[in-house]
Amino acid sequence: MSSIGVLALQGDFDKHLAMLRGLGQAAQALRDASELPGISGLIIPGGESTTIGMLMERRGLLEPLRAAIAAGLPVFGTCAGTILLAKEIEGSDQIRLGSMDMRVLRNAYGSQVDSFEARLDFNDAEHGKILELEGVFIRAPRIESLGPGLKVLSEFDGRPVLVRQGKMLAATFHPELTSSSAVHAYFLETLCGLSLSSANTPPAS
Repeated sequence: MSSIGVLALQGDFDKHLAMLRGLGQAAQALRDASELPGISGLIIPGGESTTIGMLMERRGLLEPLRAAIAAGLPVFGTCAGTILLAKEIEGSDQIRLGSMDMRVLRNAYGSQVDSFEARLDFNDAEHGKILELEGVFIRAPRIESLGPGLKVLSEFDGRPVLVRQGKMLAATFHPELTSSSAVHAYFLETLCGLSLSSANTPPAS
């Protein structure tokens, strides 16, 4: 069975691993570039984007990851992962992968005490349906601008919060902290080309 890697240098990678395995998908913590050939997709979790970036560089993962994504490795970033995938980070020159043609603003919705939840419509056009999701926003970044190749899959307050560019997916919220695995299933099926049993996919909450 194809395995999905979850970057496990810092942050809430364990929640992503649990959600993937709950879908019946093989998943592994990824900490070294030598593990890249064994995965069919990659999730970059939330956490501290500056810390994750520095650890990627320190462990020799930054350039191999950047090259793998450019070569077509499906990738899904949440919160800090979205910041690391962005080509531009407003007011910051921090280490990043810079793979997605978008500009983001860190902590745009406030500090930890300003965290909130919101109902989101997820326009899953690939499967011809719209799902209602619960979005958990924790020190969330805001997507300020998008290049022409990006598709908006969900919005909050008129701003994109879930976007896709080819085989790259980015969310400013934390789908792994909810009971719905719809976004993870979308990543696996639509971007990674994997088949999931509908019995293993809980309905959107």
